[in-house]
Amino acid sequence: MMSPYFLSIVISSALGLVLAIPSNTCIVMGNLDIIRKKGKLSPSDVIFLGKGIVNILLQCVMSLQAMFFVLCQAVFVRELIGFMNILFCFLTYYSFWLTFWLSAHYCTSITNLSYGFFIWIKRIVSNFLSLLLFLTALGMFIVTVPSFWIANAESIPSSENSTEASVKTIHDLFLYLVAGNTLGVILPFFLSLLCLVLTFSFLLRHVWRVKNNDSGSTRPNLQAHVTALRTIFFLLLMYVFSCISQIVALFPNFLLLVVSCDLQLLSPSVEAAIIFQASNKLRRIILRRFWTRSRRNTET
Repeated sequence: MMSPYFLSIVISSALGLVLAIPSNTCIVMGNLDIIRKKGKLSPSDVIFLGKGIVNILLQCVMSLQAMFFVLCQAVFVRELIGFMNILFCFLTYYSFWLTFWLSAHYCTSITNLSYGFFIWIKRIVSNFLSLLLFLTALGMFIVTVPSFWIANAESIPSSENSTEASVKTIHDLFLYLVAGNTLGVILPFFLSLLCLVLTFSFLLRHVWRVKNNDSGSTRPNLQAHVTALRTIFFLLLMYVFSCISQIVALFPNFLLLVVSCDLQLLSPSVEAAIIFQASNKLRRIILRRFWTRSRRNTET
């Protein structure tokens, strides 16, 4: 009989697939519908499209990892474990960078800072975002793949002393993991946090100026800015929860490992909900599509 811990992982895996795949597919299809009607996407919509695709792939990888861990441990070979782990790391790193580019887009669009660096970021985000996202994906792929080969280096026969070779392999793997986590986790987190702080401080300063220089004119509508700020905050919160759950999984406690897996398996669904609250266009497209489909069903 399956233990309650394994049953929890299986339920979370199935629930993640049921929630994440349809919701993120709606995000992808909604943005493709915008492309079909308007010919191009805004920078935020491009990032939402990338988020949707990454979340679908990430959910599939995590659910396969969970299912193999619970049901097929005997045939879960080392090479397959390494491949799925490196794919998980690549998708996670890329998702974190997508969060930063969305934060940078919102920050440069709202704050209107005159510093040269922010003007440069705004220009490249506006004009070269698709190329930038491709180069980011390529960079994260280059960062994550070497650790896969180093982790499997012990399986290759070597003429060196086995103990020295093993120590060298662990040392190289540690260096690559530090480099990968620095470039894929720490750097985008602090850049996104900087964008959040700048955006929040700008909005506070703007509201204070409007309040103290009110000449009877209509105050500007800040709802879009508040939505952008809320989106950055929620995505960073998910960012922190994801990192904490991965750190908790390193502790020698099986219960903490199960809780970590459950949180990870549900994270793509939560990100999809954050994207839906951030985009009025996506909500309108999805609601219109479901409304049309329901009317057709009632008429037939």
